Amino acid sequence: MPRRPAANRSFVRAAMQAPYLAREEEHALAVRWKEERDQQALHLLTQAHMRLVIAVAARFRNFGLPMADLIQEGHVGLLEAAARFEPDRNVRFSTYATWWIRASIQDYILRNWSIVRGGTSSAQKALFFNLRRLRAKLSGAGTTKTENEVHQEIALAIGVSTDDVATMAARLSGPDTSLNAPIGESDGAASDRMDFLVCAQPLPDEAVGEAIDGERRVRWLRQAMGVLTDREMRILKERRLRDDGATLEAIGERLGISKERVRQIENRALEKLKAALLTAHPEFGASA
Repeated sequence: MPRRPAANRSFVRAAMQAPYLAREEEHALAVRWKEERDQQALHLLTQAHMRLVIAVAARFRNFGLPMADLIQEGHVGLLEAAARFEPDRNVRFSTYATWWIRASIQDYILRNWSIVRGGTSSAQKALFFNLRRLRAKLSGAGTTKTENEVHQEIALAIGVSTDDVATMAARLSGPDTSLNAPIGESDGAASDRMDFLVCAQPLPDEAVGEAIDGERRVRWLRQAMGVLTDREMRILKERRLRDDGATLEAIGERLGISKERVRQIENRALEKLKAALLTAHPEFGASA
């Protein structure tokens, strides 16, 4: 591990000393790689452009990620550019590769800068990578603009909402905070942020108990419903066991009876259910 910085310096030095390619040499290497899959041609082509990778990676060194990792991701983008490059389009490889190198590095930063994933759309990515520069430009010395006015101008320039700008500014203002980070001592013992998170969900043993009780109640109810007639069962299902319970009038029309008669049958069915449940489980009648 201690030798890694020296190795990084050697890598950068070797990349900077790699010879430049003339247009004809670059084209010939690209053709050899595309048509013949010549690995030596790919090596020479990418080696000559590693200084471009380093230059692009250096633009993103202020995001707090290791420069070596940025260069490595840029190299991935360089290889992707080599795989997609069309030599006959009369475009220099460096011009084409710059976009892929930058895109690869930016994706790496977005994946690793924070544990909270952000910047998934093109507008959000542009906001993430340009917010600091635009804010410094608009909030420079001599300006009288308020923070809200600055956010509005940035939002207009990038094509996002002012709320998006404010949210991204808050995210960029400080690093992620671990929930296990200590924040003080309570009763002589250190406390962390996790201790102060309130969960509205029931405890695991309570959730299991509730699930078991629920299954038991459903089983008892099904057994008790055996005392009902087909018509009583139908009315209770349509009135009580559906999210959008049917009206008395609608059920009466389907059964050819009045809604008052439906009400009577429903009440009688509920009484029969109650009696059946108390007969099978008299302890609940005593506790009531």
